Amino acid sequence: MRTVWKGTIGLGSFAIPVKAYSATSEPGSGLIQVHTTDGGRLRYRRVCEVDGAEVPAEEIGKGYQSAGGDVVVLSEEELASLSGAAAESIRIHGFVRGEHIDPLLHAKSYYLEPEVSANKPYVLLCEALRLADRVAVVKVALRQRETLGVLRVADQVLVLQTLHWPQAVRGADFPFLHEDVDLRMAQVRAAANLIENLSGDFEPHRFTDGYSEALSALVEARLEGADVARPTEPAQEEGVVELLATLREHAQQRTDTDQLAARRTAVSRAEAAAGEAKQAERKARKAASKARAAPKGSH
Repeated sequence: MRTVWKGTIGLGSFAIPVKAYSATSEPGSGLIQVHTTDGGRLRYRRVCEVDGAEVPAEEIGKGYQSAGGDVVVLSEEELASLSGAAAESIRIHGFVRGEHIDPLLHAKSYYLEPEVSANKPYVLLCEALRLADRVAVVKVALRQRETLGVLRVADQVLVLQTLHWPQAVRGADFPFLHEDVDLRMAQVRAAANLIENLSGDFEPHRFTDGYSEALSALVEARLEGADVARPTEPAQEEGVVELLATLREHAQQRTDTDQLAARRTAVSRAEAAAGEAKQAERKARKAASKARAAPKGSH
């Protein structure tokens, strides 16, 4: 597992150094977006809506847009300074019974592993929480955001369970809640008895992801039957498409420039030829005038 956070569990002046690992992973389908006509993979680029240019990663930041359209660009340093919790500390604010935490508040779980020097206090905290049947209410800064959470024990390991802030949980104000529903107690008891007869221990390993299994079977069948698309164009390396587009743009600009220069040269030559023709015409007229003005028999 990859470490996602390092810090300490703090209670007053007491601190336990720990490392956090994500306790869950999102099952990926392995599906990608493609062009249905040729199987070519689709690529997305971050393009600035102001100048139309693709923005490199080092120039991408965060900002806030007001209702009037003004944008406040915020630096990473400014955002990091906003966290109310110490960036490397899980601060314990009290202890409650686990069942008092509304499951709707549950967000993500992280395993906490102690540093070698902190094994004893780590195990002590685990056993104390288990004996008291309590969870610790904590605050921690994760990804520059102050987060509410609880510390609980699972299989002799401390688990940081992050929680949604209460104001993030939506209410379920459905219309039927304001209506009177006529139920007889005998119906309720009969339904409760059915539930009791079907009750048992929760065994999550009995359940499988039917969609993932069906998708894998479908893909395998298509591969075995050679029912696949083979894109004829090799995958472009990063930047090649942009380079070609830039070269085409410059080539077009050069062509346009050359054509404009050629037109200007042709116009200049035509104008020069016209000027020479007019000058020759004037000389011819002068010569004719002199010939008419000369006395007859002068030769």
